[in-house]
Amino acid sequence: MSKLATRHIYTSESVSEGHPDKVADAISDSILDACLALDPHAHVACETACGKNLVVNLGEITCKGFETLDPKAIAQRVIQKIGYDRPEEGFCWQDFTYINNLHAQSPDINQGVEREDPEEQGAGDQGMMFGYATNETPERLPLPLVCANRILKRLAALRHSGKLDWLRPDAKAQVSVLYDGGKPQAITDIVCSHQTIEEVETETIHQAIGDVIHEVLADTGLLSKDTALHINPTGRFVIGGPAGDSGITGRKIIVDTYGGVGSHGGGAFSGKDPSKVDRSAAYYARYIARNIVAAGLADKCEIQVAYAIGLARPMSINVSTYGTGKVDEARIADFLLSGELFDFRPAAIIRDLGLLTPTGWNYADNCVYGHFGRTGVPWEREDRAEALREALL
Repeated sequence: MSKLATRHIYTSESVSEGHPDKVADAISDSILDACLALDPHAHVACETACGKNLVVNLGEITCKGFETLDPKAIAQRVIQKIGYDRPEEGFCWQDFTYINNLHAQSPDINQGVEREDPEEQGAGDQGMMFGYATNETPERLPLPLVCANRILKRLAALRHSGKLDWLRPDAKAQVSVLYDGGKPQAITDIVCSHQTIEEVETETIHQAIGDVIHEVLADTGLLSKDTALHINPTGRFVIGGPAGDSGITGRKIIVDTYGGVGSHGGGAFSGKDPSKVDRSAAYYARYIARNIVAAGLADKCEIQVAYAIGLARPMSINVSTYGTGKVDEARIADFLLSGELFDFRPAAIIRDLGLLTPTGWNYADNCVYGHFGRTGVPWEREDRAEALREALL
């Protein structure tokens, strides 16, 4: 696998909960959460599109009691929570056209998933999934992505609290970090574009967002007088959200994962129940990569797993440690394939991570600011690091 130059700048991006694609993701995952609450074995592939005064749901759902759900009401609650509450802006929870084209899942797909032996449940799709972890941050994520997420999370908190009541929900942040010898040395550039009301002065926007950036990134020790801040660089960002640009479920797959570091199989997460390995196997690969790094087997680790639709066992498992491994990559891969500690069959993944019956978490709350790196979700546990050390070191 190719490696970056010893000295290089790497950039990652994050988007806010009000970004149109994230509005779509949140609606799709909220419908998924509602289905699993009714029927833990529901099969859900829910897509959302949103635009000016418009929300469309389409896809396939098989769920006991689904007729009791009101997808439009779910969408309204999501949009209200995000903060789109001004009809004059062109997208508001109280007034939008809603189109529902959800229907039952194809029996052709279902026969490939269901099995007489539940442990041999087939993968809900073919494809390859990746998990990645690094020890450069406590979150086991690349620093540029962590920094971009921090900026937007803090701005969202200030918006919701009313302390920066001139902020509106749509926003993006981008952070560039200089690396040397694989270690972060400096933050060179930060871009933050945030939707605002029309009446606020440009100077106020620049000062407030600049203060937030310095506040949340001070502990990195990587900001300096040479760090360039580009805040609302077009000069105006008033028309935003789905009124300014359409949103579609699954269009922010790099934001959702590792900020462009490592590889991506191309499959999105949101709106999919865990029988779809696009989601569950990617979560499991992250879980394993995180435990490998926590065990000290490598400073960085990427896991690739590949499936065929309808088959339970993966076609292949590949491990890359980017030259940082303390153990041979082939030996790690062989250990993973043995099934001694990790079971890659979809039913086992779902069981091990409790993906059908979330406890203390839900899918909708995890679809913004990345699906990885937060506490309280099972795929971020490091509970198998010691077992990995004992087996491989």
